[in-house]
Amino acid sequence: MLRTLAISNYRSLRELVVGLGQLNVITGPNGSGKSNLYRALRLLSQTATGRAGASLANEGGLDSVLWAGPENHSREMKDGTQPIAATMRRNPIALKLGFAADDFSYSIEFGLTTTESASGGETHFTKDPEIKRECIWHGPRYRRGAVLLDRKRNLVLRMDESDDVVVTADLAPYESLLSRIADPIRAPEALIVRDAIQSWRFYDHFRTDARAPARQMQVGTRTPVLDHDGHDLAAALQTIIEDGDRAALRNAIADAFPGGRIEVHSDRGRFWVEFQQHGLLRPLDQSELSDGTLRFLLWVAALLTPRPPSMMVLNEPETSLHPDLLPALARLILKASEKTQMWVVSHASQLTEALAESPECTSIVLAKELGATCVSGQGLLTKPTWDWPPRN
Repeated sequence: MLRTLAISNYRSLRELVVGLGQLNVITGPNGSGKSNLYRALRLLSQTATGRAGASLANEGGLDSVLWAGPENHSREMKDGTQPIAATMRRNPIALKLGFAADDFSYSIEFGLTTTESASGGETHFTKDPEIKRECIWHGPRYRRGAVLLDRKRNLVLRMDESDDVVVTADLAPYESLLSRIADPIRAPEALIVRDAIQSWRFYDHFRTDARAPARQMQVGTRTPVLDHDGHDLAAALQTIIEDGDRAALRNAIADAFPGGRIEVHSDRGRFWVEFQQHGLLRPLDQSELSDGTLRFLLWVAALLTPRPPSMMVLNEPETSLHPDLLPALARLILKASEKTQMWVVSHASQLTEALAESPECTSIVLAKELGATCVSGQGLLTKPTWDWPPRN
């Protein structure tokens, strides 16, 4: 389980360190940085698949996502007696992402790319960031003696007591060690961290319009993990019925829709869902359901997965749901949090207040100070300990 998340210089997240629990609820006013926190966490997950550079390029490149304010605020800037202005830069320009978990901790630092290609000519890939620093260490706090895998430019070294062992010497500047290294003997920590990160799941705004994939009949296969677009809803629900917690599925539907029940049908391999609501003479198939009903069924399929990930992140799950459904959604999230670490980013006070009643809930309220996102009420004594590895 992640205990600490650290982000430096990503959009409004100038220097954010957040303590985490089993269930994490992120709230705050509009513009406080909730979406930036969600996107930064997703970017961190993409380091394990080698897509982080492409994701940054899609956002306009590293220079477009870097913190746009001064490196530091003077005392006069903070008290308003001096306008916000650029200060003399003391540290390299870099975007940093990292976390401390129960077993291993990890950090990665992206910097601006050089203008020269590996062959000596000028590169055209100016939007590709370079990875300037990357390492895995044991324990929650970075210490030189706790480092297990350390990256030095194109080298990845395993730090042993007797001598440093070269794991690879040909890592490209845009490649993460997590996406390249697959050596269970010399670098098992890389495999463990990569597998854990790759299991993270992100769900963000299921489509429910008339052409939404979740409304269409689909060829079905066993689906222990609902796809992010929900096209395999019927197959995912049937997988829960056959291989998962059928009683929990039945109870979740009855909790939200008293007297309601679902059935999954198939014909020559094509699957669809029928939903029988109390008071109706015939069931409705998924193409006929209201946006809110369909979206709730999607959350049921996602949260009752027979293959719980190490972490699941929900971005504004209340979208299109009637307020009467939020208590049932909260109970569904609480049940899922028994098996996986949960993140819930939400505007809905009815949902967040219901989740906050759990003793496992960590409430993270974001705010803005001089354009930078901060955790409301966090001080020097309550801020989790975090140290960035120095650049080589």
